[in-house]
Amino acid sequence: MIYLALYWEFFKIGLFSLGGGLATLPFLYKLAETRPQWISTQAIADMIAISESTPGPIGINMATFAGFQVGGAFGGLVATLGEITPSVIIIILIARFLTAFDKNKYVKDAFYGLRPAVVALITFALIKLMGVTLFASGIVHPIETVLYAVLVIGVLVWKKVHPLIWIVLGAIAGVLFQLPS
Repeated sequence: MIYLALYWEFFKIGLFSLGGGLATLPFLYKLAETRPQWISTQAIADMIAISESTPGPIGINMATFAGFQVGGAFGGLVATLGEITPSVIIIILIARFLTAFDKNKYVKDAFYGLRPAVVALITFALIKLMGVTLFASGIVHPIETVLYAVLVIGVLVWKKVHPLIWIVLGAIAGVLFQLPS
């Protein structure tokens, strides 16, 4: 029964999280509230750090991680399948009917209207993630907050620096300034 629940929960996340892996975060935080035995908000923060620095889509990495935590290797597989099933179905339907809809005004308007929703989902995820990482346990962590601000400003100023450099710098900062659990 746990595998069916895993599949269903991640199917819903895959169905409604338009805009990529970061758009799955609000749904994962909701899952952490409704099923805390499956995943915690701290585990979500850890999954983001791991998923952002490993190959593959972040949403699939997160589904695999959460499923593995709940049901072992088979749980990871089931959660991953639940996450990707809606996308596979939608891609098949779009490929089948794309030529009929690619110039349709309503389809274009619908995709245009989805943009603000995707931005809202990602902004929500950013705010939740900042709360977990910078203000853990209700305490402001000034060193981490300053490092975060420096990294954000650095990314904005030095746009030509390879993303791998930022990932390595973030990993080093995470090791040097690890928060106590």
